[in-house]
Amino acid sequence: MSQENKPAAAAGRVQTDAGLGVNRLGYGAMQLPGPMIWGPPADKDAALAVLRRAVELGVDHIDTSDAYGPHVANELIREALHPYPEGLVIATKVGVVRDEYKTFNAETTPEALRDQVEANLATLGRARLDLVYLRVGGDGMLFPAETPFEESFGSLARLRERGLIRNLGLSGVTVEQLEQAREIAPVAFVQNRFHLLDRGALDVLRYCEDHGIAFVPYFPLASGLLNPGIDKSRLPPGMGLKDDQERTLDEIAARHGATRSQVALAWLLAVSPSTLLIPGTRSVAHLEENIGAGTLRLTDADIAELDKFAA
Repeated sequence: MSQENKPAAAAGRVQTDAGLGVNRLGYGAMQLPGPMIWGPPADKDAALAVLRRAVELGVDHIDTSDAYGPHVANELIREALHPYPEGLVIATKVGVVRDEYKTFNAETTPEALRDQVEANLATLGRARLDLVYLRVGGDGMLFPAETPFEESFGSLARLRERGLIRNLGLSGVTVEQLEQAREIAPVAFVQNRFHLLDRGALDVLRYCEDHGIAFVPYFPLASGLLNPGIDKSRLPPGMGLKDDQERTLDEIAARHGATRSQVALAWLLAVSPSTLLIPGTRSVAHLEENIGAGTLRLTDADIAELDKFAA
């Protein structure tokens, strides 16, 4: 099967000004480790099967981090796919470490970042990392590190100059931080929280559009808040779908013979030509469903209705 005929290629490609291009539907490895992103998976064979099937479907962009497990996600990727197929881009994140409570904590001193880059090189079995994001706290999902942002990003830029990193990215950033980083080194990808129910990073997305930077929404499926049958009484006030939104989402899905998740992913692809998606799953069936969203073409009326969800 040619690349053009593989399902993940159906959504098209993004080519950044930095020279890095991938299919717009990729795979995120965060769900592969055990509960709370800690320890080995309950079914290792299933985890390996998901990774191999993703590549068979045309996925050429896998997102991971050595903090997932820790080490587990990277080790699974290596076991499943090494020697890696030509053209496969493996993106990883640094700037966070795990503690004994399984929490993610910012750690962005130059020494710590060098250690994290070297750990990713070792667990992935690579001589150079394709893409490394600096994870920062600009989107409120992580307490900011004490090390100044420019110092941290500058240390990664020096590792890039040494040949350990091909491309640099940023995760959880503001437009101001993005501008500061671009004065130091090119930024190829940005990964911020963005989905059907949360458009808080819209200004960052528009900046990426204007400057040839790929935008990768994390939590593209709203962390399960779109799932049918979710017990909304257990959610904090204001979270999840309203009743009228549920009806709208189900009606659009029914018209296209699709699922809620596929509609949500198709909307993210339609909202900007700069978006790349990395939905994660432990299931081959769910993986195939997610990749199938690349063939779903929403109408202008569908998109207008979905645009109202975060109004």
